[in-house]
Amino acid sequence: MAFGLRRKDLQEWKMKIDRGEIAFLTHYWIDDRFPGCKTVTKVGCSDLKKLIEWGETHGLKPEWIDYRNDGYSHYDLIGARQKEILEKEKLWEQLERLK
Repeated sequence: MAFGLRRKDLQEWKMKIDRGEIAFLTHYWIDDRFPGCKTVTKVGCSDLKKLIEWGETHGLKPEWIDYRNDGYSHYDLIGARQKEILEKEKLWEQLERLK
């Protein structure tokens, strides 16, 4: 279940994806399959080749992409890997949302 997500942030994420950019969206999230994880970062791009190449630079596999018919395919980053990638990408604002 997603919460703490502002409409403005979601719209900006979608606009970046639509422009073919790698876009990041971090929000609170609870899923019983991932106990102890309270946030998720969705990393999307409309250019799937670009998204796959980005993922490979962080050790992510293409089969981990949530392929969406609506054009907003993305990786879901959680836990330690989420923090590690956000730090490598220097996304300090996104990291603040993990607190």
